[in-house]
Amino acid sequence: MDALAELDRRIADCRACPRLVGWREEVARTRRAAFADQTYWGRPVPGFGPPDARLLIVGLAPAAHGGNRTGRMFTGDRSGDVLYQALYDVGLASQPTSVAVGDGLELYGVRVTAPVHCAPPANKPTPGERETCRPWLVQELRLLRPTLRAVVALGAFGWQATLPALVEAGWNVPRPRPAFGHGARVALDGLELFGCFHVSQRNTFTGRLTPAMVREVLRTAADAAGVPRVSGSN
Repeated sequence: MDALAELDRRIADCRACPRLVGWREEVARTRRAAFADQTYWGRPVPGFGPPDARLLIVGLAPAAHGGNRTGRMFTGDRSGDVLYQALYDVGLASQPTSVAVGDGLELYGVRVTAPVHCAPPANKPTPGERETCRPWLVQELRLLRPTLRAVVALGAFGWQATLPALVEAGWNVPRPRPAFGHGARVALDGLELFGCFHVSQRNTFTGRLTPAMVREVLRTAADAAGVPRVSGSN
């Protein structure tokens, strides 16, 4: 537990990518009109969830006015609205909304992280920024390894970032590398990897990804990981 908390602190102090540092801090200074009275986090956003998680969800990067504002993954933006509602529906979260760090949200057996911890311009980190940030994900996977039994990668970017991180963290990943797809499921040594379309507005607003589709992947992954589902309506 202390090791993961220390990792989170180190992530929050990272300044390795000049473009991302400049962008996240500029957004925090200028702010969106709707949040003009709020103090933005404006730093790398660490993972969120218990240190003995059996299921890890890997996204893309914090949103400029979501996690970059609140300091918590998928908190305060439309993507988070979809993800945390689904986690609540299948019994993996204490409440269906995630609006601020102090809102009381708890995750049950699940941790949420990203391969890039800073908000990128246009939500598009470069491959180089992803590689620079990868050691953080590798360390997080190593610390979670004693309990981790399943990973859900959101989108092709998350999938492509997760596979090499798993290799570096000590798991055997088959070659050729498994292809991303919604509903993809790959059995590794003591771990199952699941693919899910990203909960971006582009996917959810067009109907490419529905709440039912998200719930199904989360439910299947939680059952594969042996996560007790505490409550939920679906």
